[in-house]
Amino acid sequence: MSPVIEEHARARLITDGPLTRPVPVDLRYDPADERRTVHIGLPDGTDWAFGRDLLERGLRTPIERGAVRVWPCGRTQLIVELHSTDGVEVFQFEIRTLIRFLARTRAQTPAASPDADRTPQPPSRTTRTDTSRTDTSRAARTDKSTQQEEDAPQERGAQPAHG
Repeated sequence: MSPVIEEHARARLITDGPLTRPVPVDLRYDPADERRTVHIGLPDGTDWAFGRDLLERGLRTPIERGAVRVWPCGRTQLIVELHSTDGVEVFQFEIRTLIRFLARTRAQTPAASPDADRTPQPPSRTTRTDTSRTDTSRAARTDKSTQQEEDAPQERGAQPAHG
């Protein structure tokens, strides 16, 4: 069995105010799970799981699958927008951090895995029971009902699962 890949990273939480703030996130990949699923653990204990291909494609072009939108922002940044019933959270990542993490996940995935042609799982959101990293100074979320729909490429069939 291959080891779990976990990388502690920093992202910037983008708010509707003038300032952004850095937040710690955990990037995780377990080859024993769905082979192409990555997890982003947020400081409040929320864990988002979605197909690795969503991040990989988002490095090059805007993509949306269910409750997750990803797009490049210049040459060095990637935006990840997460929608839930609680609202919307927008994070800005350094592309090099994600490229390094994704390269490590590909190295752990067998080249001819039996599920190589399977459709990736839809994005899902769960809450971790470990609350040791809860951030009590969390920025206010933008209510989803106030968000305007933008014309962006969409992929059908991905719906979030709420835990």
